[in-house]
Amino acid sequence: MKYVSTRGSAPVLTFEDAMLSGLARDGGLYVPETIPTMSADDIRALHGLSYEETAFRVMRPFVGDSFSDETFGDLISKAYAGFGHGARAPLVQLAPGHFLLELFHGPTLAFKDFAMQLIGQLFQEALTRRGERVTIVGATSGDTGSAAIEAFKGLDAVDVFILFPHGRVSEVQRRQMTTPSESNVHAIALDGHFDDCQARLKDMFNHFDFRDEVRLAGVNSINWARVLAQVVYYFSSAVSLGAPDRKVSFTVPTGNFGDIFAGYIAKKMGLPIDRLVVATNQNDILHRCLSTGGYVTDTVTPSISPSMDIQVSSNFERALFDAYGRDGNAVAQLMDELKNGGGFNVSQGALQSLREHFDSGRVSEEETLATIAMANQSMGELLCPHSAIGVKVAEDQRNSDTPMITLATAHPAKFPEAVEKASGIRPDLPERMADLFDREERVTRAANDLTALETLIKDRIAS
Repeated sequence: MKYVSTRGSAPVLTFEDAMLSGLARDGGLYVPETIPTMSADDIRALHGLSYEETAFRVMRPFVGDSFSDETFGDLISKAYAGFGHGARAPLVQLAPGHFLLELFHGPTLAFKDFAMQLIGQLFQEALTRRGERVTIVGATSGDTGSAAIEAFKGLDAVDVFILFPHGRVSEVQRRQMTTPSESNVHAIALDGHFDDCQARLKDMFNHFDFRDEVRLAGVNSINWARVLAQVVYYFSSAVSLGAPDRKVSFTVPTGNFGDIFAGYIAKKMGLPIDRLVVATNQNDILHRCLSTGGYVTDTVTPSISPSMDIQVSSNFERALFDAYGRDGNAVAQLMDELKNGGGFNVSQGALQSLREHFDSGRVSEEETLATIAMANQSMGELLCPHSAIGVKVAEDQRNSDTPMITLATAHPAKFPEAVEKASGIRPDLPERMADLFDREERVTRAANDLTALETLIKDRIAS
């Protein structure tokens, strides 16, 4: 299994090398050269399996020779051993034909744990075998950072630096990043919004002298291994509802497009997915693009669903790569237009291709709060603001012919103020995190300046 860049001019890599590299050297994102497929019988055989066994069967073809079967299976088992639910990703019925996929039973109470816990194990195994050490730098709008720190804290082969937008994450999200005491983790509060964090991260990857000096690696959803791990719960949930003998649809609250792109990969692998619905908050660039064909950035407006406060959705580049017939030059041109002009127009043919796979909807702040209240009263489910956005769009767009699965991306206790405002209930953290507000914080405030950030990282590594 080989991996190619969405911009067409970076070296072709193995799974392991693509994972450790993160962003391709031409600025693109790695994707599989070909998508392995599963037959109806292969999918049917997933019925009754544990989440770990399903994960092994779904992901194994993408890994190639990078890990042996035994090693890969052991790493999967270690990755999910700390989850708080035996099913790992249980389904809850909200209404006839509408189901909630609970993805918040991991160590940091968000869907990012499914990928990050596994990628932490894969990194440690690969780096130990190679006798190497890397510097991981990540950008987060809230959940990726805490999941990365939880996965990599205390590991011998890794230093972790997480950039998050100062004052634009929830207190729980911030404390999950700033309270770990392990010396190899560093939380950096950047002056700016998430897109600034993401832009500085990409700048570091494109500054090759710095990249090579610190052995830079990335675990944002730009990393293919992150997307791959998220493919699994599409299979596990769809099979629970009768796949492959029954089609299912998914609604995904998303800002950076990684989680729903994993659903697209599941569909390409042969999972009978009818519709993939993008659910956005008021920072609705994905909904606007799918509606009009224009991908034009706008001001990021802070919201009660901060993990979706994004205007540059990195993983959308992977979808564009397929929509443009895997033409790396075409994608590179679009990304240049985005960088230099703030946007681009998707060609008619590519837009038609995107619309064959993706629908979309937008939810206002008022509608988000109303949905939290409604779900609590009539569905018996307390939702985080992001999950509520998904439920609202799903309720608006689902039909009686096909079951709809909405992804619940985070535990409501990660956003207690918004949930309490909507429902009158202040959700409690799980017992294992009950002392979170008593723990000492370690955080560095930093300017939105590439040189200063690179100096900070080099100084911390050297100390």
